[in-house]
Amino acid sequence: MSEGNTGDGGGKEFERVASALRARMAGGTYPENSLLPAQRELAKEFGVSRDTVQRVLRELAAEGWIVSRQGSGSRVIRVQRIHSPTSGKQPDRMVTLRPLIDQAFEQPEVTLDVFTLTSESLDTHIRLQAERIRQREITPRSINLRMLLPDESLAPPYWRTENGAHDELLRARYLAISRRHTVSLRSVLRSLEVEGLVSSVDVTFRRVELMPQAKLYLLNGREAVYGPYQVYRRPILLDDGQEIAGALDVVGLGAGLTHHVKDDDPFAPGTVFVDSMQQWFDSVWELLSA
Repeated sequence: MSEGNTGDGGGKEFERVASALRARMAGGTYPENSLLPAQRELAKEFGVSRDTVQRVLRELAAEGWIVSRQGSGSRVIRVQRIHSPTSGKQPDRMVTLRPLIDQAFEQPEVTLDVFTLTSESLDTHIRLQAERIRQREITPRSINLRMLLPDESLAPPYWRTENGAHDELLRARYLAISRRHTVSLRSVLRSLEVEGLVSSVDVTFRRVELMPQAKLYLLNGREAVYGPYQVYRRPILLDDGQEIAGALDVVGLGAGLTHHVKDDDPFAPGTVFVDSMQQWFDSVWELLSA
């Protein structure tokens, strides 16, 4: 493959590589303080040009995942960590999302209820589970995904600049990311049913006139992962390579995420939290979404 720009640097390839690297950092493949593979290796692995890899690394640096220095490579400086007082194995009781999703998919009947700004993070994790299913590592009989997303008519408070000059471009970028990953999620999951790997797959997306202030995953009705989105300013790269400086963005990956698990005590904090979040989700799904 040519090392120059081969025309692969469009939105889909850019997002594919960026999402994969985020998932690896979030899941522990590239832990904090580790070095990412060299640009040439990443370009070969993903079948893209080095120009695309360089754009992805600039984006990940702008998002705060990595720091890149010429001659030293790209070092991971932030990972996704979830405070899990009930199941954390480490002394600091921190886990990553990957093992929680792994455990959820190891059950015969998998149910996921999700409320999020986009389905970007979940899309990557579901792809990893699909590979486990194809390799017969796990054999769920059914998968049921319900996802609430903000209505596209809403004007998001994020993805804006101080002077508003590029707000429409940023909003279009957000909507494109959201649509791309919902299509991907549906395709990945439904293909498991078509291929006869999972007996029953139900994937439903609904829009609601609410802008989430936090990310919520409900796993098999027994566990919840919850965390507020943190707002910050950063440069944002558009698909055409244009950089929008000083744009408002949000991050949903960080130590602010918490893991809650139900147990046999109906009054235990974990049980109360999971049940209340499930009741909230069900009520919004039935009464406010379309």
